[in-house]
Order: sequence, then structure tokens, then C-alpha cells
Amino acid sequence: MKEIQKFIHGFRGFQEEYFRSDHELFNSLQKGQRPKVLLVGCSDSRVDPSLMVRSEPGDLFIIRNVANLVPPCEHDHSYHGVSAALEYAVCHLMVEHIIVLGHSNCGGIRSLMEGIPDDSHNEYISKWVNIAARARKKVLDTFSGSTPERQAKACEHASILVSLENLLTFSWVRERVDAGLLDLHGWYFEIETGNLYSYHPASGEFELLV
Repeated sequence: MKEIQKFIHGFRGFQEEYFRSDHELFNSLQKGQRPKVLLVGCSDSRVDPSLMVRSEPGDLFIIRNVANLVPPCEHDHSYHGVSAALEYAVCHLMVEHIIVLGHSNCGGIRSLMEGIPDDSHNEYISKWVNIAARARKKVLDTFSGSTPERQAKACEHASILVSLENLLTFSWVRERVDAGLLDLHGWYFEIETGNLYSYHPASGEFELLV
């Protein structure tokens, strides 16, 4: 119950700041949202996108899932939560940027690298993280003699690139990218140092951003 009380106290602070002090912001947000940025982040409790970039309500449209993965475009009768949110952000909100934000010490990527037991407690996780199976294969081929820690970090990087590639399998994403109306970004947050890195296609490397 102590944890819940902490969140209730936090909400009171939010209410005080935005509803008693900043009426103008939420008066405008009542009419709808107009974010310019979609961020795909991890569900990991240590990596809160809004907190990290100090965004205001209405600034970011956020999709969070295990290992910040974007699946490829598929046309079937399954439920596609990430794809639905992506479609809404790109086709209806007309966002101008998509950021895929990965991070170090990612449990989802670690599970992908180590292999997940096939049991009832991993029914959904195993299939989900295998979206990045080709990242795992590339890492095992390239870093075969490296430590598990080095391989995991390389896979965290490579899985961001898989998600960026998968974004382009959606026709309406590719059309807007080709038209210069939408930019894709790969970011990596290193928890150990607090540094933020950005992927640069020209160098093929994640370079220090902040």
C-alpha cells in the first residue's frame, strides 16, 4: 500500500502543477493531441521516456513494450497493438519523427541471447523477442569470441536497427520517409553512465549524443 500512496502523492503534485498552475496547457489538450514525435521504448521501469527527456504532456506519443521492438508489417487476423499505435501516430497524428529508444541491461534482449525456456510462463515473451532473432544471429556470428555481456550490448544495438528496418515495411511509413516528411532515429541509453547515443547510418555506429 505504501507504493500506491507514493503514486497518489505524485499525482497530487502533477495535478497542482498542470491543473492549478498551468491551465493553458490542458485547456489546449482538451481539444486533442498534436505530438510531433512518436517514441518506441522499453517497458523496463528504469527507462521512462517522458522523465528522461523532460517532455510536457502532449509532446510524445509513446509505445512501450518488451525490448522496445517494432514488429514487421503483417496482414493477418492476429491482434497487432504496436502496429495499430504506429498506424495511428503516422497516419492520423502525422508525427514527423519516430525514435526507437533502446537501453543497456535489457532483460528482453538478455532473454533472447540466452534462450527462453519453453514453458507456460514464457508463452508470449519468447515469440515477441524473436522479432529480433536476426540481430541475435548477427551478433553471434560477429562476436562469437566475446563475453556474454559484450554480446548482449551488441544485440541491444542491433535490435534497434531491426526495429528501424521493420518500420520501413509499413507502406505509409516508407512513403512519408521517402517524401521527407518523417525521420527515423535510433537512440540507446546507457544506464551505467547516463549517456545517450544516436545511431549514425553513415558510420554504422552509435555515437554519443548527450
